[in-house]
Amino acid sequence: MPTKPLKIIVHRARSLDKTAVMLMLAKTNSFRPNELQIAEEVFDDAIANGPKGDYQSFVAKEKRNAIAWLCFGPTPCTLGTFDIYWLVVHPQNQNRGVGSFLMQYAETLIKKRSGRMIVVDTSGSPRYLLARRFYENIGYRKAAGLKNFYAPSDDKIIYVKYL
Repeated sequence: MPTKPLKIIVHRARSLDKTAVMLMLAKTNSFRPNELQIAEEVFDDAIANGPKGDYQSFVAKEKRNAIAWLCFGPTPCTLGTFDIYWLVVHPQNQNRGVGSFLMQYAETLIKKRSGRMIVVDTSGSPRYLLARRFYENIGYRKAAGLKNFYAPSDDKIIYVKYL
């Protein structure tokens, strides 16, 4: 596993983490209500199906407080391709290396599952500029863009990293 930049503990998400994760998502002010609903559904699915499910969900904690959530899984109908579905760091804990650490954590687990490629989708809107820079800074490369995907003037940007 990668070296931790902070005194954090990462564990598989549990039911008791749900409230903290949903609050964290809301506090970022980045997601529309329907996106928050999807996050909740994905979180619940990960809990219900565990390590054998389509969604692998992890929470990073510092001093018992949830500070980040990561969810990834194998891309349907592919061999060795994985999607990062959610990576959220509590606003008070951003720019401390938590997101980078969790992405390294995911990459390590994905490699153990014979993963060869990781795909991340994000918005092309200005409010997601820092997210796009983050992915580029940790070695993900822009592979494609779809104009007006999420909404008029809100493109979908697809990043890829080969393992």
